[in-house]
Amino acid sequence: MVIRQYHGHLSGVYCLALHPTIDILLTGGRDSVCRVWDIRSKITIHALSGHENTVCSVFTRPTDPQVVTGSHDSTIKFWDLRFGKTMATLTHHKKSVRAMALHPKENAFASASADNIKKFTLPRGEFMHNMLSQQKTIINAMAVNEDGVLATAGDNGSLWFWDWKSGHNFQQSQTIVQPGSLDSEAGIYAVSYDVTGTRLVTCEADENATPETHPLNFKPPKEIRF
Repeated sequence: MVIRQYHGHLSGVYCLALHPTIDILLTGGRDSVCRVWDIRSKITIHALSGHENTVCSVFTRPTDPQVVTGSHDSTIKFWDLRFGKTMATLTHHKKSVRAMALHPKENAFASASADNIKKFTLPRGEFMHNMLSQQKTIINAMAVNEDGVLATAGDNGSLWFWDWKSGHNFQQSQTIVQPGSLDSEAGIYAVSYDVTGTRLVTCEADENATPETHPLNFKPPKEIRF
C-alpha cells in the first residue's frame, strides 16, 4: 500500500536518503537535481541544482554539510540545506561518482567511481587518500560499518572488502550467477550492513525467481478477460 507519493522529478530517480534528525527526504535523479522534500506535506523545500548530469548518490548528516551528492558529471557537491546553495564542489574523480558511504563514527566519507575509491574529511572535504588497489569495474554501491570494514560492489559481480584506515583490500569475492541467468547479469546494485554491522545484504541483477519457486497465482478481473 502506497502511503505517499512525491512528484517533481522530470526523469528517473536514482538515489534517496532520509535526514537523521528532521522529517526531510532527499532524492536524486536523471534530471541532474537533488530534491529536498518535507516528508509529511510532500512539498519540495529545495531543488538543489548545479550538477551537469545524473545525481546517482546522496547521503545526509545532522551537521553541515547536511547534504552531499555524487553525480555522473564526476563531481561531489556539499550543500547548505538552509539556503539550498552549493557549499563546495570536489573534482577529484575523473569518472561518474555512483556510490558514496559515510563512516558511522568518523567525520569522513568514501566515494567510488570507475577510476578509484577515495576518502575525504568532513566538514571541509579535504582529500585523504585513495584505496590501495583498483577494482577495475563500475562500482554501483558501497557501505562501511563501525569496525571500519568498507564493502564495494561492482557491475561485474565483484564484491571487495577494504580496511577503512589503511585502504588495504583484504578480501575479494565474486557473486555466483543463478542458474537460468546470463553471465552478464552478475551486477550488484545495492549493499547495506544490518544494524549489528556483521551481516552484509546485497541486491543483485541475476534472476533467481522461477515459476516453480515463486508461482504467480493471478486471475484477471472478469471485465478484462478475453
